[in-house]
Amino acid sequence: MAKATGTQGKNFASTSKKADFKPEGKRLSDLKDKEKPPFPRLYEFYTSQVIPSLTKKFGFKSLMQAPKLEKIVLNMGVGLASADQKLLANALNELELISGQRPAITRARKSISNFKLREGMPIGCRVTLRRARMYEFLDRFINIASPRIRDFRGFPDKSFDGRGNYTLGIKEQIIFPEIDVDKVNKITGFDITFCIKSDSDEQSYALLSEFGFPFRKKE
Repeated sequence: MAKATGTQGKNFASTSKKADFKPEGKRLSDLKDKEKPPFPRLYEFYTSQVIPSLTKKFGFKSLMQAPKLEKIVLNMGVGLASADQKLLANALNELELISGQRPAITRARKSISNFKLREGMPIGCRVTLRRARMYEFLDRFINIASPRIRDFRGFPDKSFDGRGNYTLGIKEQIIFPEIDVDKVNKITGFDITFCIKSDSDEQSYALLSEFGFPFRKKE
């Protein structure tokens, strides 16, 4: 099966079936060719290679039955934010550099006296990526960030939730080249959730594998 590998890999052929990644305030059909935004290469790979491959593998009667990546959610918890607001500001800035989108602050839903936590207190940040930014982030994560993880042997394939969604934890934000290590005050991890529209974990696993997701090799 063909996979998207390497940041300098071949340019995948465009297809007639393209998402409506349109500039704000304008319809894509109203733009001249030179004004139209480039489509993420991983999306073009999905339409031209992944969908036909999965359709054949699972015997789908329609292309619309193929599993589809709907969104990617990045969630960074900052437990010490209640004592030092600077930590939360750093987390916001770093997550924005990683995702290319300004995160939203997450707040405590209830008070917990043992942790000196009050309801409504900021405890972290999160960002939800869709469409073009989602595919661009996935491309960077697979081909650039993942290989920079120390002693990396692949991600486990048992982190699916039974509904096709996959979540993994990143221990160090410095695996992303957008982060300047010299300016990092604290090593912070965060969770990444890949929300996939599919009928089973098996289909979601096949979708991510087609993208070249670095799962741990089964023994």
